Amino acid sequence: MSRLNFCTLFDSNYLSRGLVMYDSLVAHCDDFHLYVFAFNAKAEEVLNRLALEHMTVISLSDFEDEQLLKVKPERSRAEYCWTCTSSTIQYVLDHYQVENCTYLDADLRFYHNPRVLIDEMEASGKSVLITSHRYTRRYDQSFLRGKYCVQFMYFKNNPEGREVLQWWRERCLEWCYARVEDGKFGDQKYLDDWTTRFPSVHELNHLGGGVAPWNCQQYEFSLNSTNQLMGKADGHTFPVVFFHFHGVKVYEGWKAIFAPRSYSLSDAVKNLFYKPYIQSLKSKGEELHKDFPSDDFHATGDAKSYRKESLLVGHIAWVKRNILGRIFPPRLA
Repeated sequence: MSRLNFCTLFDSNYLSRGLVMYDSLVAHCDDFHLYVFAFNAKAEEVLNRLALEHMTVISLSDFEDEQLLKVKPERSRAEYCWTCTSSTIQYVLDHYQVENCTYLDADLRFYHNPRVLIDEMEASGKSVLITSHRYTRRYDQSFLRGKYCVQFMYFKNNPEGREVLQWWRERCLEWCYARVEDGKFGDQKYLDDWTTRFPSVHELNHLGGGVAPWNCQQYEFSLNSTNQLMGKADGHTFPVVFFHFHGVKVYEGWKAIFAPRSYSLSDAVKNLFYKPYIQSLKSKGEELHKDFPSDDFHATGDAKSYRKESLLVGHIAWVKRNILGRIFPPRLA
């Protein structure tokens, strides 16, 4: 079985998230390497000084090519990161002679070996793996933001995988903005027709790959006898492979807004996923601060901002739970 190669990109604002993800891979993945594209000098400095065993750090100066630099001035920070996603995968395949590369969002946390997801794709005979949002019906944004989520995307280093990757990179260089336009949104809606456009693309079936605030309402969660996180839907039980902590905001005193747009989260989701994740972010931030005392790796945002946002989020959550929740009850999409 070949080694799993992952890549991700983040700057110093996402250091604690990226390192929590790395630790979860160390805990659950038997043979992997993570290529991190450091999007500012501070992230590069810290990661190089940490010198983690299963990590290679790649600087912007080494990564950015003429085509990326040409479009960079016309795109926001987030839009440029989206533009670069496909190029990070291509860079790893081009420069490290690896058999595969999987892009990961930095705010994932793994609870089970991700190889089980790759095994499903291998059994299909395909070369590219993509994951659906699996939106809970009342949160469905497929029409605007796309059916698939750029969170966990596997590419084999073969002609079929390269064909898909090259097409995606060219589209992102042409257009990649944080708005809906002509059936496009960022780097993400380009994936909508891949399973029909390219015969080499497999859509993940495993429900444990891609649990997130926009779909967790469909599942029941518990710990089994070996302390493994399990999900259950329609009588089917599955291990949770990874959770996508999209939009978590942390404030002074490590108070947190767990999810954006006030997704409804059960007590089980809060206790099994979010609270341990926030604690891990806190621990990682404190650990970094000991090694780099001149830098602040603690929570961002002041107490006043937290109070204002928590009141707004709480109000919206009540409306969604008591009004929209009755009109659109959770169910599998």
